[in-house]
Amino acid sequence: MTSGISPVTGVDDRTAERLAAALRCITVSRDTGDRDDAEFHRLGAQLERDYPLVHAELTLERFGHSRLYRWDGVESGPPVAILLAHLDVVPADDERLWTHPPFAGVVDDEFVWGRGAIDDKSRVLALLEAVEALLAAGRRPRRTIYLAFGHDEELSGAEGAVRMAARLRELGVHADLLLDEGGVITTGLAAGVERPVGNIMIGEKGWATVKLTVVEPGGHSSMPGRETAVGRIARAVARIQDHPMPLRMTPAVAEMLRRARPAMAEPRRSALRLLPVVSPIVTRILATRPQTEAMVRTTAAATVIHGGVKANVLPQRAEALVNFRILPGDSVAAVLEHCRRVVRDPEVSVELDGPVAEPSRIGAPGPAYDLVAEVACAVVPGIVPTTGIVPGATDSRHYDGLAGTRCNFAPIVLDEVDLGRIHGADERLSRIDYGRLIEFDHRLLTRLSER
Repeated sequence: MTSGISPVTGVDDRTAERLAAALRCITVSRDTGDRDDAEFHRLGAQLERDYPLVHAELTLERFGHSRLYRWDGVESGPPVAILLAHLDVVPADDERLWTHPPFAGVVDDEFVWGRGAIDDKSRVLALLEAVEALLAAGRRPRRTIYLAFGHDEELSGAEGAVRMAARLRELGVHADLLLDEGGVITTGLAAGVERPVGNIMIGEKGWATVKLTVVEPGGHSSMPGRETAVGRIARAVARIQDHPMPLRMTPAVAEMLRRARPAMAEPRRSALRLLPVVSPIVTRILATRPQTEAMVRTTAAATVIHGGVKANVLPQRAEALVNFRILPGDSVAAVLEHCRRVVRDPEVSVELDGPVAEPSRIGAPGPAYDLVAEVACAVVPGIVPTTGIVPGATDSRHYDGLAGTRCNFAPIVLDEVDLGRIHGADERLSRIDYGRLIEFDHRLLTRLSER
């Protein structure tokens, strides 16, 4: 057990306060591109102050506010791991919905509260806590380990992760393991599984935003045509919602179910022996809940719609944005073609809006995955370790080809309500979960340092 952590109460006050201080740095990424550089500098200064051994013994390269650390191994050879996390957070829209102000960094007997407590400053600091403790114990890895902390993951990582990954490619890096955010331990979400499920993700969905646009002559609302621009755009959005892309069982989700099957109750356990035969039934069952439908479908979410300026004026222009998360096997081009087919209106322009990402390649779990699963089971006994696909986007997609095995995972235990706190109100992390996270990193780094 690392210093300052109890398996019963979690981290001590000093360890919790270091995380809380990081949460007080308002390192927000906004879609407008506005960024408070002083807050990122403040966070960087805190990290250097709180983890002196890390900053004395590891090599640090900066890419804007992103930080790439190299922990040199005592032997030459390829690096053993690239461990990712990110320093930025999403905005907190309505502070009235929060128990504590989102950037107050409140610590109580049970939780550390604030934007970034889960996504993703806790993972940054947990890695630094673990490395600091190992350095204090005189530990050095046999092979080199990289830590890569991006500063614009919430904006797609173009200034941070993209540049750090390019630097690693320039150095010819190819590690055994790439570990990033994306999977957690969930309770009450896997039908038929009473034990907590550790989703060690092995890939991620792609994403694209489609913009629908209607342009009309406009005029006075007392003499409308048969349909206004607002009505036409609303109908287009409704058609996309009413005609989702097809359900499909991917190999990664089939592997997830195969690994979880032994922990399922009957009759599901027996039924899943025949998964190739019953997969259409299983996909329909998974599609009954939003949290599991994302595993078997390219999802569509209408997120923005606007048009018009006054109640008695016919709008000349109306627009809507629909965000898609793309299942492996589908593509950005397939999403566009689907939208044009189901909208069925030549007066509605259908085009991509902003950056896109194709689904990641999905590799088979290997020895590095097994190590992550083994350490997770040691830190949180009784879980069911399995695979899966990250429904959102992470920085790890920019590191494609830089490691033999990619995993997205953190050993924190969340239920359905907790998952809603990520990018939502009242984001918080329990002291126990933060202790688990640090202990997981400490154990994983110890095992990696021996490879």
